[in-house]
Amino acid sequence: MCRKIRTFERLLYLTMEEKKLNFLEEIIERDLAEGKVDSVMTRFPPEPNGYLHLGHAKSICLNFGLAQKYGGKTNLRYDDTNPTKEDTEYVDSIKEDIRWLGFQWDKELYASDYFDQLYEWAEDLIKRGLAYVDDQTQEEIRLNRGTVDKPGTPSPWRDRTPEENLKLFREMKAGKYAEGEKVLRAKIDMAHPNMMFRDPLLYRIKFAHHHRTGDKWCIYPMYDYTHGQCDSIEHITHSICTLEFDVHRPLYDWFIQTLGIYPSHQYEFARLNLTYTLMSKRKLLELVQKGLVSGWDDPRMPTLCGVRRRGYTAQALRMFCDKIGVSKRDQLMDIQLLEWCVRQDLNERSNRYMVVQDPVKLTITNWPEGKVEWFDCPLNPAAPDGAKRSVPFTGDLLIDRADFMEDAPKKFFRLKPDGEVRLKYTYIVKCNEVIKDGNGEIVELKCTYDPSTHPVTGEWRSVKGTIHWVSASHAKELELRNYDRLFTLADMSQVPEDKDYKDFLNPESLVLGKGYAEPALLSDASGIAVQFERTGYYVADKDSTPDHPVFNKTTALKDSYKPE
Repeated sequence: MCRKIRTFERLLYLTMEEKKLNFLEEIIERDLAEGKVDSVMTRFPPEPNGYLHLGHAKSICLNFGLAQKYGGKTNLRYDDTNPTKEDTEYVDSIKEDIRWLGFQWDKELYASDYFDQLYEWAEDLIKRGLAYVDDQTQEEIRLNRGTVDKPGTPSPWRDRTPEENLKLFREMKAGKYAEGEKVLRAKIDMAHPNMMFRDPLLYRIKFAHHHRTGDKWCIYPMYDYTHGQCDSIEHITHSICTLEFDVHRPLYDWFIQTLGIYPSHQYEFARLNLTYTLMSKRKLLELVQKGLVSGWDDPRMPTLCGVRRRGYTAQALRMFCDKIGVSKRDQLMDIQLLEWCVRQDLNERSNRYMVVQDPVKLTITNWPEGKVEWFDCPLNPAAPDGAKRSVPFTGDLLIDRADFMEDAPKKFFRLKPDGEVRLKYTYIVKCNEVIKDGNGEIVELKCTYDPSTHPVTGEWRSVKGTIHWVSASHAKELELRNYDRLFTLADMSQVPEDKDYKDFLNPESLVLGKGYAEPALLSDASGIAVQFERTGYYVADKDSTPDHPVFNKTTALKDSYKPE
């Protein structure tokens, strides 16, 4: 089924409406007012098997934001129950991403902290006849589970005595059996209408080195058995999950009620889905492993380290998460809103510099030979009296080729033969002669400047066009990495059956180019993306060196993308 796309214009309209409580805030306020909870305790429970992406940013902002709003706390708890896919590299990256977004957890915890307690509870279920060791294979268990319309078939091992099950479970823990030879299952109801209740798996055998517990364990608890009990141990008042876990909630409650432990409760919200974006850890990992991107932090990736490298700011992501709100229904969000938030934040805070990307030489024939005039230009027009940068002006300049047209239409207000423009921050110049090479390509524009139009000491004279420029002798060459959306299909959940998601990779998602920048750019220490005037926002890449500066395109000044 095709999901409804919340368009950019509709989302902007919604942000202008009066801010109302979302359904989670209503629940929390009611629980506090009725005395169901004394304080709010949330948690963010990532599995350390990959890097966090934009979908996690929404969950982080929600869990930490709700706790902050109501004076509560948030734990960071790693769901580290699958040692074959987990690594300390991911643990460290998750902490870095949370801090970058501007949040700090109360306690750093791990599901593995509770392995002993979870094991004791499993033995308790066995002793009470509520769990049994099953010798069926994974495929047999799947086939015998039944369907929504057909009850499951009980395991032939379902009626083992508690004593036999306890003995076998302890032997599983001791490493007596091979992987897949036995599992521990809850004994609930093989005809239950909720498939989750048809004797779910509690433990499986896995001989793998765990990043924290080493080789202590060779049996590991399943997610559905682990998650609610961990919440209970930590006294999580509001366990907030994405919508696909709503069918898991009754089982979450069953374990807590059966074990008689602290009654944490789960609530679900719609996960973040973005146009032209894929947020499947498995598929993102495949892109990395197959070299289709340069790594987890490739600026085209939706990972937090990727968008950070691209120049997206934490402030912009928090603004975006606030504007999209919280709902109970899956929707496809327009990525233009995210880009708009990035522009809004950077427009307020980023420094401005002039960079020419497709240069043509502009020679001022009446400029005194060898003279260099320095102009103090504002770093941000929002603060004209604030910090300045010094820009050198000479008689040999570079302008963008697109700012000159030989046969210009009537409404072309940039430079043209016998036409005038103001060179930004400086003088008005007039084009007197066009020089071409043997192929007829324009290689030089000969102009004169009007010294009376100095922006400070001269007389003001208005012209319709203003263009940017750089001094040819002072310009610094840059490598530019112009990034676009990674995929060409708007809704990546709707890949046709006869296609692979990789068939929709955008061949122009990275276009390399060059730029020639005013020298002050390379001394920028703001720590955020800068604006290349009249072009877009760019950020210095980690690959930059003093001899080879590299800048990544963060976003254009306005959206120019034309969807299919």
